[in-house]
Amino acid sequence: MKELVRCRPCGFVIEADKLGDVCPACGLPRKVFEPYREKVSRNRLMLLGIDMHPIAIHLSQTFVILIPVLIFFTKVFPNFYFEMFSNVLQFSIIVFPFTLVIAILTGVVDGLTRFKSLSPPLLKIKIIFSAIIIVLAFGMLFYAKHDNYGIITILLSLASLACAIRLGLWGKKLIDVILPGTYPQKKGNRIKEKEAEGKVKAETAN
Repeated sequence: MKELVRCRPCGFVIEADKLGDVCPACGLPRKVFEPYREKVSRNRLMLLGIDMHPIAIHLSQTFVILIPVLIFFTKVFPNFYFEMFSNVLQFSIIVFPFTLVIAILTGVVDGLTRFKSLSPPLLKIKIIFSAIIIVLAFGMLFYAKHDNYGIITILLSLASLACAIRLGLWGKKLIDVILPGTYPQKKGNRIKEKEAEGKVKAETAN
């Protein structure tokens, strides 16, 4: 096993012999690093390392942003390659709910692997909003042609986008959550972190 070190301020973990003069993640000097020993099982780390959920999320985010943009574009510029943009819009609306299903399933796997539970408050909120956005997506799939991509489709697409943004903000909060048994956060480290940050700012100012 190679020796690992962890940046106290930001939690970035790297092999000791690969660490340069500063933390690759936050830029603080290497003296803020401390020895680190991974306590999470190898199987859990391997599963998390595949990044199934982030990949699925990025796929669904592409469509949730693309759909309202395409609706707006086809309404404002009806004579500009309308057939092509209309086909892309139809494809996006059809595929979007299924990308959400994949994102939700991989999210469940990720939550169980990372936290060994789906009961933490933020995860519960994410599950509720995931259910809402998938209902909106299938509603959009049903109404799009009947509505001729009109006001109902636009409202459903904007509501989906709002839910996706909210989910993204909650997901961001969970990114830096310490895995169970990974490492303890010591109170004394906070003072050292502030001192290190202060020194770096002073050096930068000079």
